[in-house]
Amino acid sequence: MKKAFVTGAAGFIGSSLVDRLLNDGISVIGWDNLSTGQERFLENAHKNKNFHFIKGDNLDLPALTKAMHGCDIIFHLAANADVRFGTHHPSKDLEQNTIATFNVLESARSNKIKRLVFSSTGSVYGEAAVIPTPEDAPFPLQTSLYGASKVAGEAMISAFGEGFGLQAYIFRFVSIVGERYTHGHIFDFYKQLTEDPTKLRILGDGTQRKSYLYIQDCIDAIMHVLNYKSSKPSLFHTEIYNLGTQEYIEVNTSVKTICSQLGLSPTLTHSGGKKGWIGDNPFIFLETKKILSTGWKPKLTIEQGIIRTVEWLKANPWVYDVRDKT
Repeated sequence: MKKAFVTGAAGFIGSSLVDRLLNDGISVIGWDNLSTGQERFLENAHKNKNFHFIKGDNLDLPALTKAMHGCDIIFHLAANADVRFGTHHPSKDLEQNTIATFNVLESARSNKIKRLVFSSTGSVYGEAAVIPTPEDAPFPLQTSLYGASKVAGEAMISAFGEGFGLQAYIFRFVSIVGERYTHGHIFDFYKQLTEDPTKLRILGDGTQRKSYLYIQDCIDAIMHVLNYKSSKPSLFHTEIYNLGTQEYIEVNTSVKTICSQLGLSPTLTHSGGKKGWIGDNPFIFLETKKILSTGWKPKLTIEQGIIRTVEWLKANPWVYDVRDKT
């Protein structure tokens, strides 16, 4: 790996990956339309002579193809991750996730790039019948437009692998937390509590069970697999790995950790029953034996990841001002 192309480079996960790649001595072209990504996340990257940022959209195929020239690996992280409001704008998941992924694949083919890393999601399993859910679990009916768009992206990636010899690594994430976190339940709860520390509204009954992974553990896992597989070539063009921890927590427990970190005891109100919104999976817990068998394991627990997220949000209130303007 000499020169990487990162879509969604100014995002939470993308910018964290950019920093890691640069620290490893890899040249990086960062690509982002800045619709949700933050240029501030790339401040350190811009100080590195091996980093070049291009503002561009994955729906602009000619510009994307041109920008990707000379790279030897693609990290495709850009996506609409707005699961909760997917039914409010159904075309967004199709365009920004599915069609955008096709354009990334076409650009890779035009540039003869043979390696791709794709950030997928545990949401592709819908409401899984098998818990913890392994990579080869049978797919149920899809429950969110976001999950459906990622399934379509995965399918195209594997088809391009077979058709054009692309070596792809698909990572199905649980929810990622940590520094530069800008959306999700911790983000929403923290905002509520700063506006009124006496009460907190929770979507769902709070018994939803979720798994989370700290951002640096996520980046460690991706880089570990790439290094691991370079010494052990795969028989398949597409490799799929679940990324998560070997634990999960209830939303109510997550709330207690957040409130404890802030020294607050708000009155809690719940709404929506077992699901907070359409597509909210009440139990997400991925089987991670495959990634663990390679020698990787997470360094932080879920609770530690939540605490680091809260501390980062406390130190960076500007992210809320930026989000309110978008």
